[in-house]
Amino acid sequence: MAQVLRRLPHVHDDALLVGTETRDDAAVYRMGSAALVFTADFFAPVVDDPYDFGRIAATNALSDVYAMGGEPMVALNLLACPAKLLGPRVIARILRGGADACREAGATVGGGHSVEDPEPKFGLAVVGRVSPRALWRNVGARDGDRLLLTKPLGTGVITTAIKRRLARPAEIRAVTRVMSTLNRDAATALRSLGKAVHAVTDITGFGLLGHLFEMLDGSGVDATLTYSAMPIPAAARRLAALDCFAGGTRANLDSVRRRLALAPALRDDPHAALLLADAQTSGGLLAAVAPSALRRAQAALGAAGIEAAVIGELTTARRARPRVTVVP
Repeated sequence: MAQVLRRLPHVHDDALLVGTETRDDAAVYRMGSAALVFTADFFAPVVDDPYDFGRIAATNALSDVYAMGGEPMVALNLLACPAKLLGPRVIARILRGGADACREAGATVGGGHSVEDPEPKFGLAVVGRVSPRALWRNVGARDGDRLLLTKPLGTGVITTAIKRRLARPAEIRAVTRVMSTLNRDAATALRSLGKAVHAVTDITGFGLLGHLFEMLDGSGVDATLTYSAMPIPAAARRLAALDCFAGGTRANLDSVRRRLALAPALRDDPHAALLLADAQTSGGLLAAVAPSALRRAQAALGAAGIEAAVIGELTTARRARPRVTVVP
């Protein structure tokens, strides 16, 4: 996508605070003393239940607003489906799931657009608000920052297993809960830290490594990740052993492999790097937090019921292109 964006004409607008330059999660446009956050996201079903699919897709789209430090205001449904094949009841359940996620987020669904398509797809276009002084970017991380992750990894492994009929009912229920959980409370907890939060993104299709490298490239820092600190559920580890990795996950790993250094103890694990590159759906927030605020961050997240993991540390990059080192 970066190669595509480079071929497009550059658009200058003083009011556009965040555009395409840094591969951020959403666009941000100044409106007087405030700013609007704009994003859109949609995808094909990752679970079988129509309601759960709608809720997950909406939660995923809303997450981009939270990743910019904003609050969702209004959303439009984006629906593509074979209408006659699915029928009105299934379509209504998809839309109801999305509407319930928006209601929980405090956002109003104002309508939307639908097209006929052989493969169902659903998501939202969302507008949120944020103070320009409290705006988060996926750049700006600093030497010494600690990396906090607010949701477990491995959703891509489990949803791939669902498609292959390899996931157990309890595993499906658990991953559905994770993907349906808004990043609202995590964002609220992190906002309480003020300027101690230096960079934020959410983990979605490019996996932890892909989105982390976007942060590193825009900030000029390297990262050292601790594999044992990664919040990887037992279900994801079990299904990884069955090679339940999507093609997108392998592409994610291939795109960063040359800048990834695994400790010798991890090189013999055929799944370690793939789990770090696992293409997530509705993943958690990844935040670069000043070390002096780490305990406050953990306390604020814990008070919100969020088991955030400290997964790594940042240091000034030693090369023009930052690298990631993974230790046991």
